[in-house]
Amino acid sequence: NQADAAFYDHYSTGLEGDVQFYVEAAQRAGGPVLELGCGTGRILIPIAQSGIQIIGLDRAPAMLSRARQKVASLNADVQHRIHLNEGDMRKFSLPQRFPLISAPYRAFLHLLTPKDQRQALGCIHSHLAPNGRLIFNIFDPHLETMAAHLGPLGAVLKKDTEFRHPDTGHRIIAWETRQYDLERQILEQSTIFEELDSEGQMRSRTHTGLTLRYVFRYEMRHLLELSGFKVEALYGDFQRGPFRHGSEQIWIARKA
Repeated sequence: NQADAAFYDHYSTGLEGDVQFYVEAAQRAGGPVLELGCGTGRILIPIAQSGIQIIGLDRAPAMLSRARQKVASLNADVQHRIHLNEGDMRKFSLPQRFPLISAPYRAFLHLLTPKDQRQALGCIHSHLAPNGRLIFNIFDPHLETMAAHLGPLGAVLKKDTEFRHPDTGHRIIAWETRQYDLERQILEQSTIFEELDSEGQMRSRTHTGLTLRYVFRYEMRHLLELSGFKVEALYGDFQRGPFRHGSEQIWIARKA
């Protein structure tokens, strides 16, 4: 989705401390690092700027196109540390074996069935060097928030954020609606971007959709262990605070 990619960096601004967390993990691993779901390069580029060689994989051509534009403006030595590939985290094949594979900013939740999740974890496992680590984060399903989005009232549009259009400078208002399918553990999120001119008149309206499959804490632990990983840590935030219901799930798992 071209609109989603164009606005992505303005409304998907990440989580507090996530860039620094992944940069530090990459520096400890030493590279090369593989980042799954690299998007527009929000985390990938700072890792390369810190001196680490990194390969980014994403299945969305529009996101990769945006990432390439950003990479093209970097110093040549940083550009040479970055390699971007279009691909699916369930079935990628690369010649390298990595000391670290990451899937930041809830990229793992784009896998919409348990089969997809197992397939991706198997593929990740085979691409890790001995004792290599998988580090990723997903949101923890917050039951009170989910309850507010069930039934007909769940589909009500709510203002999410606003920002300036990166090209026109016009005001963009983002409206969001979410619905949860509890049986399939699916979150359907729709975002509408309204572009307003200086008079406050609507210039354009763009819609984008997002489908995620949320995963509960022990379900994720079992998935990792079934797929040949040993869990080293689970944090609730990027300052390495304890996990608690409704926080982030930040997993560090080693190839067993």
